[in-house]
Amino acid sequence: MATAAVAAAAAAARGAGAGAVAALRSGCRTAARGRSRAGPARSLCTAPGTAPDMKRYLWERYREAKRSTAELVPSIMSNLLNPDAIFSNNEMSLSDIEIYGFDYDYTLVFYSKHLHTLIFNAARDLLINEHRYPVEIRKYEYDPDFAIRGLHYDVQRAVLMKIDAFHYIQLGTVYRGLSVVPDEEVIEMYEGSHVPLEQMSDFYGKSSHGNTMKQFMDIFSLPEMTLLSCVNEYFLKNNIDYEPVHLYKDVKDSIRDVHTKGIMYRAIEADIEKYICYPEQTRAVLAKLADHGKKMFLITNSPSSFVDKGMRYIVGKDWRDLFDVVIVQAEKPNFFNDRRRPFRKVNEKGVLLWDKIYKLQKGQIYKQGNLYEFLKLTGWRGSKVLYFGDHIYSDLADLTLKHGWRTGAIIPELRSELRIMNTEQYIQTMTWLQTLTGLLEQMQVHRDAESQLVLQEWKKERKEMREMTKGSFNTQFGSLFRTDQNPTYFLRRLSRFADIYMASLSCLLSYDVSHTFYPRRTPLQHELPAWSDRPPTVRLPLLQEAQAK
Repeated sequence: MATAAVAAAAAAARGAGAGAVAALRSGCRTAARGRSRAGPARSLCTAPGTAPDMKRYLWERYREAKRSTAELVPSIMSNLLNPDAIFSNNEMSLSDIEIYGFDYDYTLVFYSKHLHTLIFNAARDLLINEHRYPVEIRKYEYDPDFAIRGLHYDVQRAVLMKIDAFHYIQLGTVYRGLSVVPDEEVIEMYEGSHVPLEQMSDFYGKSSHGNTMKQFMDIFSLPEMTLLSCVNEYFLKNNIDYEPVHLYKDVKDSIRDVHTKGIMYRAIEADIEKYICYPEQTRAVLAKLADHGKKMFLITNSPSSFVDKGMRYIVGKDWRDLFDVVIVQAEKPNFFNDRRRPFRKVNEKGVLLWDKIYKLQKGQIYKQGNLYEFLKLTGWRGSKVLYFGDHIYSDLADLTLKHGWRTGAIIPELRSELRIMNTEQYIQTMTWLQTLTGLLEQMQVHRDAESQLVLQEWKKERKEMREMTKGSFNTQFGSLFRTDQNPTYFLRRLSRFADIYMASLSCLLSYDVSHTFYPRRTPLQHELPAWSDRPPTVRLPLLQEAQAK
């Protein structure tokens, strides 16, 4: 994920790296001229036995680069990205969109931090009461800062990890229980740090068909990852022999039962103000679209009464008047693929009716069904439909790949990450990190012992800065979007399956209904030399412009 700060820092760093090379060449020419005027003198660059001079020279270049970097920071700070912006992976004009579709949980409705604690505690109690796990695991409490979305879990080895877009494990982010696994052990376990394709999860991130990995893409999966880690930790600390596959299945089933047995739904309905956040923002978005004559529909896996009570709180008792079609308990992603399940109407008392459905009527609620029947009954096809959801696989993937709908991903973590990236400390660190990387790349040609000692010091500093940058987001796993240098596996899927992405639907309030989103042209690696001498000139969704409005 590129932001103004990172993009500017990268461009600046490349320029600084080029400047360092130019300075080095200039220094060599100056030394050469000195020899011609004053007789024999040792070259700072190539002459044998010049290591002490090269050491001094490298540190001079280091200090010059640091001064140049410090001068860049104020200009970067004046071009911060707006955390409420919408970002584009694919060009799309809202003027072409006639129909807006929505998931419910974490799309139309946002939940407070209390919900994940509720899910964790309820699933933990189910493990104890129904799966006969040791009562001592009740001492573990939910830590909202432990896991991030998009992590992979090796079911057989019982380790949680972060994997990049190229299937490489980010060392330092592999956890067994609540403890980090040493890099050497990880490399021995996987015979390197690469996870082969055949070991990865299936298309929807599930561990199946012989795959050993499960990817956690759902926001609801955060308490599941934490509970897995806590129970693993208890068994490991108490030297209890156990089968990791059974533990994974039991935790997964307990988390599932919190939903299917209605534990979560009843708790939210009983104290809706405690659990639901920002209702006024969703209400404003829906009202804006309705005022512009847009058709709207809702497809959710949540049950009818739960959705009705939440939407009454968010929008009002007449919320169904805004939606042309409402479908509950859709069982996505099966809804997008299984042609066999017909729609059933749900009456006001929540009872399923047996009538054959010939038309999806406004103001009614329907259960199950499938997208193929949905398309037949509505005629809503192709790129005039934009559907929003938070789950990259279950909500968006099939719509993009099979049905040609436009898609919008809701990524709540985006707002908090951008706020971190807009801080002066982060920008200073990242700009210098990029610059130092450029220096290392250019100065590695010096192979003498003293120069190599200097480069080793630089590498150590670079590693420390990377660790500090990771900790700015999440101490254990870092950013949702990036490993040390590569995009995460999560971002790879986000880029593939979402035309646009944003922190919440409220971001739409800042854009006209005819706005066109243009993806920023970022340089490919083989294009970098042509771009390296100048900062980005493309228009970015900047924070200062949003504030001016």
